[in-house]
Amino acid sequence: MDFLKKGRLMVLEVAVLTVKAGAQIEFENAFQRASTILVDMPGYISCELQRCIETKNQYVLLVRWQTLEDHTLGFRRSPEYQTWRALLHHFYEPFPTVEHYETVLSHGKFPQS
Repeated sequence: MDFLKKGRLMVLEVAVLTVKAGAQIEFENAFQRASTILVDMPGYISCELQRCIETKNQYVLLVRWQTLEDHTLGFRRSPEYQTWRALLHHFYEPFPTVEHYETVLSHGKFPQS
């Protein structure tokens, strides 16, 4: 199981976001603006916002960081985080729990465009 010993290549931040009913379009527009904040943050790799098919006001946010500290210390303690909060936090009900994951195994097929 050498792949388990190679070290963490990145950290995946996962948040399940429940948006107040009826505010989905406004939230998605605000998220698009807020997501531009992440691009310039140290340690930022990528971000995805996925909308749930079965529960229309539920989303999952996936943000890839180089290290846990890039998110918890760098981003969350930055002035830019205050703008992020102002744009997005009023949409959540209840407030989301954020957890961090590291890769154990990764493989798959990706569709060609």
